Amino acid sequence: MPRDLRIATVNVNGIRAAVRNGMAGWLDAADVDILALQEVRAERVHLETALPGWELVHDESHTKGRSGVAVASRLPILASRTELGDDTVDSQGRWLEADFDVDGERLTVVSAYVHSGEDGTPKQDAKYGFLDAMTVRLPELASDGALAAVMGDLNVGHRPLDIKNWRGNVKKAGFLPRERAYFDRFLGDEGAEIVGVDGSTGTGLGWVDVGRRFAGEVDGPYTWWSNRGQAFDNDTGWRIDYHLVTPTLAERVVDYRVARAAAYAERWSDHAPVIVDYRVGV
Repeated sequence: MPRDLRIATVNVNGIRAAVRNGMAGWLDAADVDILALQEVRAERVHLETALPGWELVHDESHTKGRSGVAVASRLPILASRTELGDDTVDSQGRWLEADFDVDGERLTVVSAYVHSGEDGTPKQDAKYGFLDAMTVRLPELASDGALAAVMGDLNVGHRPLDIKNWRGNVKKAGFLPRERAYFDRFLGDEGAEIVGVDGSTGTGLGWVDVGRRFAGEVDGPYTWWSNRGQAFDNDTGWRIDYHLVTPTLAERVVDYRVARAAAYAERWSDHAPVIVDYRVGV
């Protein structure tokens, strides 16, 4: 029988700090089945302490205290993979695929943490290399009508609706035309020639941005706010945390929401969890 499966993603900005600041209480109430985490900044033992009783897969960064991705689940995890592209792609601690069998249907969940980048520097080159590798991997994940979701802190605001102060950020990493053009292709009609916002052309991959489809043509809903000034209180945010899903899985979306804290003092990360309910099972 089909059932609703609740999948959430959040950049925790350090799992140990998040737990100290209230993440555990939120998680107890959220009734999440699968949780994708980014910027874990911890070793396996710290994850096990923070998430007792959960099944876990984890990919640490090469550099201690930096990045790191994980998938935590109440369901058995059948297999996991961390490879994305060749040795030139800096994906350590940034890409983790986990496979599930949900009542007879196979589902792949990816926790992804795209580089923040910095225009004109090697950091931006690493970001483009990562996005290039995603361009190759996404069609593979979507083959044969598969149920797959790539979620996490993708560090790109795709459209002006996704950033409150978009005019002030058109020349900054996170909203550069070249970055946004990747998302034009990711989300363009499958097989169609897509002209990106930067004028480049490429082939549409047919993936679906659940947040934009569900919320419609509205500002946000934002998922990250700078700690500077009163960005959170004024809701001057960015929508950079996504559920990107295959067309088959997009048809299973029941509900979407951003779990924005009620007040600045109640936040346990500078990102808000993004939660989607999917109807799965045969």
